[in-house]
Amino acid sequence: MNTQNSGQIRVGIGGWSYQPWRETFYPSNVPKKDELRYASRHVTAIEINSTFYRMQKPHVFAKWREEIPESFVLSLKAPRFIAQRKVLAEAGPFIERFIGSGITELGAKLGPLLWQLAPTQVFNPDDLRVFLDLLPAEAAGLKLRHAIEVRHESFRRPEFPEIAQERGVAVVLEDDAEHPTIAELTTDFVYARLRRCVSEEPTGYSAAALATWIERARSWARGEQPAGLPSLRHPAAATSAPRDVFIFFINGAKERAPAAAQAFIGGL
Repeated sequence: MNTQNSGQIRVGIGGWSYQPWRETFYPSNVPKKDELRYASRHVTAIEINSTFYRMQKPHVFAKWREEIPESFVLSLKAPRFIAQRKVLAEAGPFIERFIGSGITELGAKLGPLLWQLAPTQVFNPDDLRVFLDLLPAEAAGLKLRHAIEVRHESFRRPEFPEIAQERGVAVVLEDDAEHPTIAELTTDFVYARLRRCVSEEPTGYSAAALATWIERARSWARGEQPAGLPSLRHPAAATSAPRDVFIFFINGAKERAPAAAQAFIGGL
């Protein structure tokens, strides 16, 4: 969803192969080989998790590209051996290897690259600056978007989003009971991972909670900072301009994630 004065809002799930979804999402006549084709026509983005655990080959990215619609995007979770190393500044050669592994085969269907730091990674501004400087702005003529997800309380300080903003990197907003929620607008897109789905709710989140997040997504798309979210800086620190928005329902009661994403899309 987008309008002339707002960015694109995309809503999706993590991956497409999850056995319980055979009962809660996929019709019985959809074979496993067609799950991506089906899922990509019922949500508007997918966060790929398999790239977190192992590199994929160029032909795999090309195959995914051919199976999804023109307007669809795949966000890629960067390998853990890069994003969760003790000294991030030493990741340069491995970042180059990942970027060169074939991800550009996705072309315009490549969404943001998600760099999820380890929960034990503490805020080290010098190390972080070097790491973010290593993230390339483009590859094979394709603009790259980067989002960093932190999971340690030491990142709750204004210096962290300032470092990210200087380098055009999005700070991931994680709606989760275990990790800090940081709502900072640092670049031209917003990346939110909603992790509070519960089994008792057919749509994972309650109707009221979904309505709140939908209004927040609309605000972000218009370039505004929604009220009621924890910010580390004065709102004026972020530029006011339309932003693309990526919302992913990840984990929690994962079997409810597709229904949550579809209900969200239906409410836009």
